[in-house]
Amino acid sequence: THPTRIVLQSFEYILICLSCFILLYYRCAIRRRTAKIRKPVAPGEHDDLRVGILGLGHLGKQLCLALLEKTKIKPSHIKISTRRPELAVEFVHTEVECFFDNRRLAAWADVLFLCCLPSQIPKVCVDLRSHLAKHCLVYSFTSAIPVTRLAKLLGHDYILKPKYDVVSCDTVDVWLSCSHVASALADPLLIEASCPLTMKGGISLGLNWVCAVLYILLNICTSASLGSSEALLLIKSIFKEKCGDTVQLNAHSFINSSYASSLLSDEPFPWISLMDAQIRETPLLRFLSSSKSVQQCLSAAYKSQMETPAK
Repeated sequence: THPTRIVLQSFEYILICLSCFILLYYRCAIRRRTAKIRKPVAPGEHDDLRVGILGLGHLGKQLCLALLEKTKIKPSHIKISTRRPELAVEFVHTEVECFFDNRRLAAWADVLFLCCLPSQIPKVCVDLRSHLAKHCLVYSFTSAIPVTRLAKLLGHDYILKPKYDVVSCDTVDVWLSCSHVASALADPLLIEASCPLTMKGGISLGLNWVCAVLYILLNICTSASLGSSEALLLIKSIFKEKCGDTVQLNAHSFINSSYASSLLSDEPFPWISLMDAQIRETPLLRFLSSSKSVQQCLSAAYKSQMETPAK
């Protein structure tokens, strides 16, 4: 139904902005950490997060406006590929570049949002296939196509595709008041309702999505050649403000015991398949499932990040 689509899109926008907040924060934190330990910058490496949006219908426009208003992503680091770039009048006076070249967008972006219709996905994937860098995170809005199918079409498994649990509840109307994403991101009621581990508002993502996001952060550290001990310190920093040092994360929390036992402190974590993180039982899923206190800390960290994204 139309109200259901509004609810899910509102939820999606908030989570997307959160993802960008986290990615920006981590890139800055890793830059500071690598500077401290004097690791050289790899050839071609860049500091600013580069965001690609494929499709400029209602979804793509709202997403771009929200990123411009509510994140610190530079307009010059947002590019849009659309069949009708001449219609992007909202962005004429910004440094957001609009063009029609899906391959160029894929080769450039660190994060690529697929904002196209399910019927367009097969052709879009033909354009993107073999042009996506390994580190490029593809975020799919297309609920009709499973992540396994999308990974096969793209030849790329670094994909984040939310899978919702939706239930009927008395508080679902909170989403129907969300007509503008930027204002929704400043609404305490919507921030509370959008917390992935709760059911306030009738929607939740559960632990698999949370695990996928934490594995993304781990992969960012791996891409920067940070040792496992440095990576764990950065991930623990998510919890530190609200939970102090009570969250006990170690290598065994993320990877299988045999690999974790042999992993040296200055050795990076292995690259984690994001598709596997969303469809299989991982060490991190078992760890989070068994610890309500860590789940509570994650919820508190989420709300803190949404309320004060500039940090």
